[in-house]
Amino acid sequence: MASIVLIRPGATDFDDQGRIKGTLGIPLNERGAGQVAQMIRDLSRQGIVAVYSSPCQCAEQSAAAIAAGLSLRWKTVDKLANVDHGLWHGKRVEEVRQCQPKVYRQMQEHPETVCPPSGEPFADAQQRVLAAVDKLRRKHGAETIALVLPEPIYSVVRSDLLGVELGDVWKAECECGGWEAIQFEAARALVRG
Repeated sequence: MASIVLIRPGATDFDDQGRIKGTLGIPLNERGAGQVAQMIRDLSRQGIVAVYSSPCQCAEQSAAAIAAGLSLRWKTVDKLANVDHGLWHGKRVEEVRQCQPKVYRQMQEHPETVCPPSGEPFADAQQRVLAAVDKLRRKHGAETIALVLPEPIYSVVRSDLLGVELGDVWKAECECGGWEAIQFEAARALVRG
C-alpha cells in the first residue's frame, strides 16, 4: 500500500510572529527544533523509504534532521517550492488583511484566482507542486515517502491527495510542525496519523 507522509517544517520566528514566509529562507527556531525532534520519534514507525523537501531553509533543516533520525537520505526538490508571495514576504497576515481586505478575502475563498503583488499566481504554484508530487508517487509506487512542505503548499498537496476543499490558506499560513500519513488503497486515500 502506497503512502505519503506530509510533514510541516518546525516553527520559525516568522511563524511565531504571524508573518508570511513564502520562499524566504527562514531557519527553525528553538520551538521548531523541538517539534522536529518529536516528529522523528513519531515517524520511526511509518516505514518511510525516502524524504523529499521543499527548497526553503526550515523545510530543509527539518528534512535533514528527520532523515538523519530515520537513517535515510533526503533530497530537495525545487518544484516543491512554496508559493512566491512577492511583496507579501515578511508581512504579517494581519497587515495584508487590513491593507488589502478584498484580496485577503479572495485568497480565503478562491486562492487559485490570486497572484500576490510581484509574486507567483497561486494556480501556477498548485500546478507545479502537484505535478512534482505525482512524479514522486509514480517513482516510488507502493513505497512510503515523506514530503516536508511549508504552508500553504502542504495544504495544497493534502487537499489534492484527499480530494477535499483547500480551506483557509491564511489560517494555515503559520501552522508548523506536525505530520499526517495518507495511504492509498484502491484509488482512494485514507488518512492516518
